[in-house]
Amino acid sequence: MDKSLENTKETHLRSIIKGVVWRMLASLTTIILVYLFTRKLQLALELGGIEVIAKILLYYGHERIWNVISWGKTVKAVE
Repeated sequence: MDKSLENTKETHLRSIIKGVVWRMLASLTTIILVYLFTRKLQLALELGGIEVIAKILLYYGHERIWNVISWGKTVKAVE
């Protein structure tokens, strides 16, 4: 890791942008794969759209479930 970045932290905006870009790349992958297998652009775009919504909802549920699991959590020391 670059030593000059050791004491930096990511802003919320950077995290949001990274998440949106990742989601776009993942959805594009789905659209391309569906198109390659079916040769139907309309179907590929529809499934890509469904996939975006489904994965956002699944991720939200996944995060909420992990939020109630105590395994791997530690208590921060008060400074």
